[in-house]
Amino acid sequence: MGQIRIVTDSTSDIPEALMRERGIDMVPLTVNFGNESLRDRVDITHDEFIRRLTASKVLPTTSQPPPGLFVEHYRRLADEGAEGIVSIHISEKLSGTAGAARVAAEEVADRVKVEVIDSRTLSLALGFGVLEAARVAGAGADLATVADAARRFLPHTHIIFFPDTLEYLQKGGRIGRAAMIAGSLLSLKPLMRVDEGQVVPHERTRTRSRAIDGVVKFVSDFPHLRQLGVLRTGNADLEPLLTRLEPVFPRERILVTECSPVISVHLGPGAMGAIIDANEGDAGA
Repeated sequence: MGQIRIVTDSTSDIPEALMRERGIDMVPLTVNFGNESLRDRVDITHDEFIRRLTASKVLPTTSQPPPGLFVEHYRRLADEGAEGIVSIHISEKLSGTAGAARVAAEEVADRVKVEVIDSRTLSLALGFGVLEAARVAGAGADLATVADAARRFLPHTHIIFFPDTLEYLQKGGRIGRAAMIAGSLLSLKPLMRVDEGQVVPHERTRTRSRAIDGVVKFVSDFPHLRQLGVLRTGNADLEPLLTRLEPVFPRERILVTECSPVISVHLGPGAMGAIIDANEGDAGA
């Protein structure tokens, strides 16, 4: 393992085994059921969260990690011999996580240099950038090279998804311009994507089948498809989407992941989508 270490947050949706394999450190966000606070992907799993979400009469809230938690992680990595840290996080237009990381980076500046990056995206679109940074760090690159690789890589990752219902996005109030298609249209299966760091509407679709068609078309429009991921919340049946994607990208290479509880708060159960790495070159993950 290289001496430049990689830190991300729980919204990156990188499977736990892959995160361990690549030596990536994860700082959890928090989901709150009333007065009960649970660390995302630490104190509560995706499946446990979906069960509680569907049973709850009140939408849980989410919160970013406090700077002190980042300080703990950064200091531990410094104690383990890290010469530098690249810390990559969910879009600042969706969460204050990167801001908390910057505060922590200043506090540990006498111990270790930390480069904090706003990914301007979320879920595995963020995760692919984190994995690329880990790949470059593992090859022995220095701090500036690893951070630059991540910054150049991330703009070429894309995410498109659709909820089973707009109810949770509307209640959560964090959908930016996507609010234009909410209101009385909760039965729609609208396609959404992340643009300039925020969730925006992509296409109005009324059925799950049409939404899957839209996801496949979106993926197919990229001439350079280096990696592909598929995400879901709850027990969403991915088989129709995976089958439709087979002519576009080898099924055995598609990385399937489940949304973190923090993201699932806003999507609700039954959501699904695709995450694209459209960088040119050989697959790095």
